[in-house]
Amino acid sequence: MTDQNSPSSQDSGFSIRAARIDDCDQINALTNLPGFRAGTLRLPFQGPEQTRKWLENPGAGTISIVAEIDEKVVGHAGLHPSGGRRAHAANLGLGVHDDFTGRGIGKALLLALIDTADNWLNIRRLELTVYTDNIRAIDLYEKCGFEREGLHRDYAFKGGQFVDALAMARLRKI
Repeated sequence: MTDQNSPSSQDSGFSIRAARIDDCDQINALTNLPGFRAGTLRLPFQGPEQTRKWLENPGAGTISIVAEIDEKVVGHAGLHPSGGRRAHAANLGLGVHDDFTGRGIGKALLLALIDTADNWLNIRRLELTVYTDNIRAIDLYEKCGFEREGLHRDYAFKGGQFVDALAMARLRKI
């Protein structure tokens, strides 16, 4: 995983580290921001109890990281490995604080998860789903080697209407 002292993050004024239970309130506030939530399947008004429960009981093998500036959580990302016949695959998700987008935080979080998957977990296939209107995220994913694999029509109900999402994946070259 990218070290919190890596040049890519420290030179930009933020660090990346493992998420902790005591980040609960900050992660809860982050995930309730309108811009952050718009890119997820989260419902509004998630309470801190739900976030704490989620942090205390991650899925098997889940990696959860945060980006922080001056001890303030400004980004969160997770890697969720599959099991059984899909043990070579993992799903990932990430989001950045509404006021801190465009600073390389999302890219640093994504690269940290890619590094962990490739070099520590032997994950061959990274998967994600992204709303088709999230052009900045799609561009980032494509720059990091993700390819479009399909379209989920009417994937979710968001902003009073059904919206589409892309299925994307990155296959590690071996």
